Formats: sequence, structure tokens, C-alpha cells
Amino acid sequence: MHTALIAPAVFDGFERLGTSALLIEGDTLVGRVSPSDIPSHYAAETLQGGLLAPGLLDLQANGGGGALLNNDPSLSTLKTMAEGHARKGVARILATVISDTRMVTEQAVDAAIAASADPHFGILGIHVEGPFFSNERNGVHHQDQLRKLEAADWQWLERASTIPGIVTLAPEQVAVADIQRMASLGLRVSAGHTNAVFDEVNAAIHAGLSGFTHLFNAMRPQTGREPGVVGAALASDETWCGVIADGIHVHPASLRLALKAKPRGKVYLVSDAMATIGSVDKQFRLYGEWISEVDGRLVNAAGRLAGSAISLVDAVRYCCEHLQVPVDEAIAMASRYPAEYLGIDDRFGSLRPGRMADLTWFDDAMNVKGLWRAGSRLVP
Repeated sequence: MHTALIAPAVFDGFERLGTSALLIEGDTLVGRVSPSDIPSHYAAETLQGGLLAPGLLDLQANGGGGALLNNDPSLSTLKTMAEGHARKGVARILATVISDTRMVTEQAVDAAIAASADPHFGILGIHVEGPFFSNERNGVHHQDQLRKLEAADWQWLERASTIPGIVTLAPEQVAVADIQRMASLGLRVSAGHTNAVFDEVNAAIHAGLSGFTHLFNAMRPQTGREPGVVGAALASDETWCGVIADGIHVHPASLRLALKAKPRGKVYLVSDAMATIGSVDKQFRLYGEWISEVDGRLVNAAGRLAGSAISLVDAVRYCCEHLQVPVDEAIAMASRYPAEYLGIDDRFGSLRPGRMADLTWFDDAMNVKGLWRAGSRLVP
């Protein structure tokens, strides 16, 4: 199948282009030409207005479409999650399983391996968030699910390394040699739910820790005498930081500080979305308790935040409206930059030839008008 999408404006992940035709063969982008140069064997479609951009990539999605991965770590759940995020304009997600039993983690990893094999499925890989966390910074993660790394965990860690993946852990809870081993497998090791001091985080960075999960949340803050996890993140030019830009998890001034402190491209957007995204149901169960959306927040009975109620597109829009981030940069923070962190930017995150034909079409108000995944239109 040969398709040409003609758009009045294109952001290819690197630069803004004028009226262009993107050429798609099957599931792959093969080139960009002027509309007058479209080969005759291509079926052309003209998009009316707006901006055509790379398909968005969410590296922290716990649920969607009414389903939560921890509750049913299966292929069926991943399909429902991917469909829920697609309805919000997100092309692919890194399916996220939070602290749970080893069996749940193993099942989630195996389901993600199966799903990621199909480019039309919408699953990039796996994000294992926990269970090697600090009891002092556990957030909504139940303390009875937190534990130390054990020999049996290397079985699922090695399987997870066969696909794009992130393991979020507390550096003070995992030996430096084990962090080094995870990184050597090809996993992205990220700090989160951690009470580590600056020196502990730096030791982990030297061992291969490369990221920080939902920066500022559930981690030791920066002070004058102890820079903590936040200080280590902002002082490190070589690491990436995921942020939840919803006006709830992080104050906008803190987000502006992170964007100023980190090199361009080292801060990427995540949703930390739960089951409510792409679903009419605004309640779900986690660890056997009800989580509800209240005034734009997802909270448990104790009022503790439990993920977010936004989609990745909402985070992009928030950056434009509240942080004055240019539109193209905000889109890159939700597409090319996360792809670069995972090391998959040769296939995802931009609209350069040879990449997967994942595209998100925005109107002038940054509302989603269309979504293509692997060359197939899913929205509307």
C-alpha cells in the first residue's frame, strides 16, 4: 500500500516544514516531496489545516481504556490500553507495571514482549516501576510489595532486556554492581521512589543509571547542603528526566527550572496515566482499593496521588500554554526525546525516511485531529 499524506505544515521531529507530502509504503515512511512530485502510484490524501507531527510516545503508561496492567497483566489488557491512548492521539506506549508480586511482573514482561512484536499493536516495550523502592518514598506503591532484588528477578530482567525497557528503582536499595548489570543488558535504569543522597545517585549514574522517573515526585528533594536525587538529576548532563506536566504533580516553576538546567533533549514528557485515559469510567481498583478522579487528580481513599488523569497530549498542551514552550519543542518532548532515551530513534520519534509511519495530526489549538500507527489511520 502506497499513501501520500499532504499537510500544510509538518514538524518532522527536528524542524518545521511548509506544505509537504509524506510518502508511506506499508508501515514505513520512505520520503517527503512537494505535492506536485507525488508518484502516480501513490493514493494521496490532503489534510485540511493543522500540523502533522511524529506519533507521540508515552514511556510511563500504567493503564488506559478502562484497564490497568497490574490488575490483569495480559495481552488483552495491553491491547485495551494502547487503544485507549490512541483515542487521545498517542501512537505508542511503554506499558508500565508498578510494584507487585514477581508473578505479576513476569506476566507483564511476557505480555509486552508478545505485543511489541506486532508494529500495529502500539506497545513499545515494558517499564517496570518497582518493586526495589524506598519505604520512605513509596507513594501509592504498597509497602508490602516493596522488596530487595533477588536472584530469581534476573530471569524477568533478562527477558525484559530483549525489548525496549525501563527499570525504575531506588539506587540506595540496589547494589551498584546490579545496576551496572542491568544497564549492560541494555535496560534503561531510572531512579524513582528513592530517598538516596547525592553521592549514592552519582555512584549509580557512574554504574549506568541513565534516567529519573517523574522528576521531583517521590524522591529526596534538593537542599543547600544535600542536593539529593533532584539535585543529582539536574546536575547531570548525560541523564534523562521524565516529567508529569499537569499542574498537579510539579509546580510550573520547578518544570521551568528543569528545562533550564538540563541540556535540550534530556527532559521528556510522560503521562503516568492510569485506567481512566480513553475511558468514560473515572474510577478503578488498584491493590484492591478504589482510585477516583477528583478535581483532575487521581487519588486513593487517603487522598494520596495515584498516577495522573492526563494523556500525553494534555502534557504537550500544558507545556505550550503554561510554560511557554514552543509547540515544536513540546512535541519533541513527547516523541523524539523519549525515543532517543530508549535508543529507538532510528525507528520512532521523527518523520525522517526509514521510520515507522506513526503520525499525530494537530489542529491550531493542539487538539488531535488524526492518528496513524504503522501507516494505518486509527483516529478519527
